[in-house]
Amino acid sequence: MELQVTNSPFNQEQAELLNRLLPTLSELQRLWLSGYLTALHGGAATVPVGTGIQQAGGAAVSAQPVPVKAITKEVTVLFGSQTGNSNGLAKKLAKLLQERGFSVQLASMGDFKPNTLKKIENLFIVVSTHGEGEPPDSAIPFYEFLHSKRAPQLEGTRYSVLALGDTSYEFFCQTGKDFDKRLAELGAKAIVPRVDCDVDFEEPASAWMSQVVTALTDSAAQVGAPQTGAAIGSAPSLAVSDAEPAYSRSRPFQAEVLENLNLNGRGSERETRHLEISLEGSNLRYEPGDSLGVYPQNHPQLVDELIEAAGWKADEIVTLGKTGENAPLREALLRQYEITVLTKPLVTQIAELSGNTGLKELIESEQAEKLKAYLQDRDLLDLIRDFGLKGVSAAELTGLLRKIPPRLYSIASSQQATPDEVHITVRAVRYEANGRNRYGVCSVQLAERLAPGDSLPVFIQHNPNFKLPENPETPIIMIGPGTGVAPFRAFLSEREETGAIGKTWLFYGDQRFSTDFLYQVEWQRWLKEGVLTRMDVAFSRDSEQKVYVQHRMLEKSRELYAWLQDGAAVYICGDEKKMAHDVHAALTAILEREGGLSPEEASEYLTRMQQQKRYQRDVY
Repeated sequence: MELQVTNSPFNQEQAELLNRLLPTLSELQRLWLSGYLTALHGGAATVPVGTGIQQAGGAAVSAQPVPVKAITKEVTVLFGSQTGNSNGLAKKLAKLLQERGFSVQLASMGDFKPNTLKKIENLFIVVSTHGEGEPPDSAIPFYEFLHSKRAPQLEGTRYSVLALGDTSYEFFCQTGKDFDKRLAELGAKAIVPRVDCDVDFEEPASAWMSQVVTALTDSAAQVGAPQTGAAIGSAPSLAVSDAEPAYSRSRPFQAEVLENLNLNGRGSERETRHLEISLEGSNLRYEPGDSLGVYPQNHPQLVDELIEAAGWKADEIVTLGKTGENAPLREALLRQYEITVLTKPLVTQIAELSGNTGLKELIESEQAEKLKAYLQDRDLLDLIRDFGLKGVSAAELTGLLRKIPPRLYSIASSQQATPDEVHITVRAVRYEANGRNRYGVCSVQLAERLAPGDSLPVFIQHNPNFKLPENPETPIIMIGPGTGVAPFRAFLSEREETGAIGKTWLFYGDQRFSTDFLYQVEWQRWLKEGVLTRMDVAFSRDSEQKVYVQHRMLEKSRELYAWLQDGAAVYICGDEKKMAHDVHAALTAILEREGGLSPEEASEYLTRMQQQKRYQRDVY
């Protein structure tokens, strides 16, 4: 219906403005605007005398408040997290809502009972995408339930999704997109649009939380629900409380390097560094299973070659993102921006900025695999050289780059044993691709350009999905080839310090016994002292036929199955793409062989173990 001056309290100019605006608004925008106007008015919506509402006889009357279904102040926040980021953000949202008087149920998707879903009116999901578009381990049961025929209709549910991902992967934020689509299919209504976050997720996540809090408080204000902790309609404060640590992902601690040792022997094809880092004065706390976040620097040689290829000046001043701070270009490229990874969104933006015909053709090509192949193992220097982009403005191009993300390394120490230190195990990544030598940004910095006495910006990434059993008598089976063994050094250090008596079994693998047996002396000492009950190793290059950890597991299938039946918890750390899948397949085969289970029953067995927190993975 079109507003007229005669049927509304507005003048001609106001009516024209409203008639242009209202048809463009979505249902969500209308709801938000309604709540906002109600909040400004200060109470429940009523229709005053003289607004054109009349009885059948034509006499104007005062309208009564329109009955509106009460908006519940009960909220459910579910998270699916592999490394802990989604968990942390979900906790932050829950705290913000609790401060505003909402009753919040916060739960991991792995702990949530799906049969209660249809009773939820306000549902907020924070979930990451793992691997090639897959849900995190803890989210799999809920994800499968929601996409099954058992999922209920959710017409009475309001929801929103915060999706975490990485634009360098093909299936960016796919799990969050899947949840959003499925909830809508089941009849749920989005109270706030889904937000997809790249690796630099803090700002968009905070903006999403602000929208969620505003939408909920405005909805409550519509029906006069009592508010606590914040004024109705006020923007929510997302400030960090005093209870949170002084140093975090957004404020890293400058930590001194105490030791930097090569663990591989002479003649090895690999270089694995053991770093001991001081946390003295930081008050940072960690547990075995957590990770250390490290903010790296780009290689100075790559930065200099990039500046030369683009025709820039090293001392040119550029603005750093949204902070408004200025810095010399070379310094910004060294410390601030990611320049070693190309993503489709970035290349698309550079094509639009430069107007380069060849680059536009690559983006617009109907052969999606052609672009995907180009992005593989190429960096910004390749792009500028390959498409002749010399002369593109440094200020404009750096404005398109994302912040260099931190690298997460499984902690290899126990704070019980080394109170003021944290240890990590890092393999230097070096390889050749597309005619150039390539290297891991952080791993090669740690291997080549970091000495004892130097400092490193770090933070603790808590991972509640990779933790020792609460019961110290529970047996544990640890599977960690290569640097994947790092957290198990922490596990055994912790068990030694606390006197835990549960049995321990380690499966370890690498290339050669003589040069690649990481932490060999420590494992042998723990075996001698009984901290480590048994150990099986697989060195793939020491025999004609390559042998890996999954082969050793299958060889010991009877004993391993007995440990599982005794309630052992299984931990896997290392490569996700191949090793973790092979180990999972080996576990399935052992359950079928020794337990007489069908493939479906074996799969259900492992799913139950995950739900019981007896099957945990830290894979990458």
